[in-house]
Amino acid sequence: MNTTTIPPSGVRGLNIIIIEDEKPAARLLQRKIEKLGYSIATLLHSVEESLVWFQSNPQPDLIFLDIQLSDGLSFEIFEQINIKSAVIFTTAYDEYALRAFKLNSIDYLLKPIDEEELATAIAKFKNQFQQQTISSLDFEAIKRMLVNPVSKEYRKRFSVKIGQQLKVINVAEIECLYSENKGTYIHTLDNRDYLIDSSLEIVEVELNPKEFYRISRKFIIPMQSVKEIQVYSNSRLKISLPTYNAEEVIVARERVADFKNWLG
Repeated sequence: MNTTTIPPSGVRGLNIIIIEDEKPAARLLQRKIEKLGYSIATLLHSVEESLVWFQSNPQPDLIFLDIQLSDGLSFEIFEQINIKSAVIFTTAYDEYALRAFKLNSIDYLLKPIDEEELATAIAKFKNQFQQQTISSLDFEAIKRMLVNPVSKEYRKRFSVKIGQQLKVINVAEIECLYSENKGTYIHTLDNRDYLIDSSLEIVEVELNPKEFYRISRKFIIPMQSVKEIQVYSNSRLKISLPTYNAEEVIVARERVADFKNWLG
């Protein structure tokens, strides 16, 4: 576990933490916040690390939260922990994310983070904190808007490099996508595997959620490939695909209900 704990300094009135997978960016944000007179006691860098931390620590007053972490989307934290803290999202420019934030009056800061905007965001939070007017966020609704914005064009094909050539794979040819040994692969209906230059987290938001579903941290499957569904141990589901048999394809327990809704 790589939790970074910083000795307290500055004003002690607020308990603030940063969840950011890029450690230099996290430390830079920490320094900017401390320049404003606030202390940062903890830096967290992944979904897994954050889950462990929240299970054994009181919830902070304010979280600076990056959406994309090294091992998944930060929303996975809120699927397992009932977070009541105020949240300020930190994000690279993404027109769909910004639209979702603005429509829901959600506080966010664009990277690289401007010190004046940071000061304004904290002042706004402090005012709400003192007046006890902080409202909880619907993280599932925010995630849906980021994953499925109204005007978004979804990916229709992938290009993969094979030797010195490029091969185009249409999404209709995909049987599943999976991660293995830090790589992301497409398995096609003709029983071939192709390494792609992306992560499952990125691919997940690029594909049409009506056609593709992230059943676990390891697999994304299209509805057309679901051949058979079996009840599996520990309240999970086992999916049979047309040709993929390298390992069992399991729907994570916490995603079973949503998966059933997705199937319709």
